[in-house]
Amino acid sequence: MAYYNWILAFHVMSFISWMAMLFYQPRLYVYHQEHADNQGFVEVVKIQENKLYGFIGVPAMWATILSGGAMIALNPGLLQSGLWLHIKLTAALLLVAYHFSLGWFKKRLHEEKCTKSGKFFRAYNEVPTILMIVIVIMVVVKPI
Repeated sequence: MAYYNWILAFHVMSFISWMAMLFYQPRLYVYHQEHADNQGFVEVVKIQENKLYGFIGVPAMWATILSGGAMIALNPGLLQSGLWLHIKLTAALLLVAYHFSLGWFKKRLHEEKCTKSGKFFRAYNEVPTILMIVIVIMVVVKPI
């Protein structure tokens, strides 16, 4: 248990980094779709999309998952500490699904096969905010 707090700190930092990507990637998709007629601009946005997703998002997601798993392995009693953890893990699983959906949209955008509008991506950008609120409330308040 000596390393538990260090793992927890790493988990929080990883989660913050992952959330930064989850918040900004759909915004890049808005720019991508709303400026599709400006090929030079779109090429720059594609580079940003690739770097944000691949160099920040993917490692931060895996760091979050692995550090969270390590905390549960070090303290398996967490699984009996209440429904809050199960709700948090469900929300985290939904964030993973959302993350991979962003990768799918990125692929479609780069192939010029995406039919979603900038307006869609503005609304889709709210999904991680809602899930983050659920996660933070479950961890901090532990209401159930």
